[in-house]
Amino acid sequence: MTSVRVSIGRASKRFAVAAWFLAAAVVPAKAVAIEGQIVVLQGLDKVTARVLTFETRIDEPVRFGTLEIIPRFCDRAPPEEPPESKAFLDIYEARDGEERADLFHGWMFASSPALNALEHPVYDVWVLDCKTAEPVAPTEPPVAGEQTPSR
Repeated sequence: MTSVRVSIGRASKRFAVAAWFLAAAVVPAKAVAIEGQIVVLQGLDKVTARVLTFETRIDEPVRFGTLEIIPRFCDRAPPEEPPESKAFLDIYEARDGEERADLFHGWMFASSPALNALEHPVYDVWVLDCKTAEPVAPTEPPVAGEQTPSR
């Protein structure tokens, strides 16, 4: 009787090990986030109701009203996962003739802008996207009175 219990114990251990290896082989590896170089932000001036979408490179400051925004890092989910972009931002109040004041240091998520929002009486800022490529420069329309080349 003892020999039957020992062989069942060994068989169950072998089965458990085989099942673990099979499960490890079947479960896909987690996709890695794509690190970006350009953060797409949108800002709202609550006084004038002006909404502005702007892009900036990592570690390059951008001004929106009296705010100075410096993105430190951004990444986006790979295509096989649900869409999500996030950025780590440093935001300061930078008025002329005054020392800049810290307003926000932290992560903002494109899918949940209210999760970790900038609290400011005049401005709202949120992340829209994180890009890996150089932004496309807009083409300027011809100036009135200039002749456009014929095709």
